[in-house]
Amino acid sequence: MITGIKGTRFRRAAAVTVTTGAVLAAGAFGAAPAGAVTTPTIAAAGGYVMNNGTAKTLYTKAADTKRSTGSTTKIMTAKVVLAQPNLNLDAKVTIQKAYSDYIVANNYASSAKLIVGDKVTVRQLLYGLMLPSGCDAAYALADKFGSGTTRAARVKSFIGKMNTTARNLGLTNTHFDSFDGIGHGANYSTPRDLTKLASSAMKNSTFKTVVKTKSYTAKTVTKTGSTRTMGAWTNTNTLLSSYSGTIGVKTGSGPEAKFCLVFAATRNGKTIIGTVLASTSVAQRGTDATKLLNYGFAK
Repeated sequence: MITGIKGTRFRRAAAVTVTTGAVLAAGAFGAAPAGAVTTPTIAAAGGYVMNNGTAKTLYTKAADTKRSTGSTTKIMTAKVVLAQPNLNLDAKVTIQKAYSDYIVANNYASSAKLIVGDKVTVRQLLYGLMLPSGCDAAYALADKFGSGTTRAARVKSFIGKMNTTARNLGLTNTHFDSFDGIGHGANYSTPRDLTKLASSAMKNSTFKTVVKTKSYTAKTVTKTGSTRTMGAWTNTNTLLSSYSGTIGVKTGSGPEAKFCLVFAATRNGKTIIGTVLASTSVAQRGTDATKLLNYGFAK
């Protein structure tokens, strides 16, 4: 009987030794250490995240693959406008029929519902551009800030400024052929380039104020001189309501672009900024961005 008890004790001790050895071996061959952050899986075809303060890369997925960008293009539209010398944000722009015709011609593209004949300030157009993603607002701004004697020439000039700005920022995988993301075969960027563009744009206080605004109501002057209150423009970036600390930036979508989001958030003095391109739905691009923000803050 005594021998049996000793045998049982021996077998238990041996089991403990084997188990301990297995755990140690697992640790030696790459088990995640305590506190490690698991790299997220996203549905988007491409993604990039960086620490906005240090420019350190935190996440990549096909980060340098060129893709259609949809209305995230309007980040550059706004940046070019805000870089104009002696810019007067309160200067008035008269809304032309061509802008509303453009919306109809492009299968009722996203619109700020600008009314022909109204006099709208540059500041208001920036809100109309970035919150409801108004392609009519983008057209008005390109027409206003391009150079030339015809509307077509001014628009071409403005798009040229967009591409010059991209080159100056070192965005080597980016090209624009439209002022709003409704491209003509050569409007593309990458998650890395768009993130760098957004980071640069966020240095402008007006841009930063606009893109973190959830809703905005504009009062415009009509062609008869009376005052009209436009319906509230709601920001298409749902992270502003769903993710604490969100400070921007811009959504995008389209048949080729699918669902895109350039996003930024600040928590405890740390700002994370990133991009997802070609996600599978409006909801999924928000989910993808949330995963990447959580990952960025945990890194």
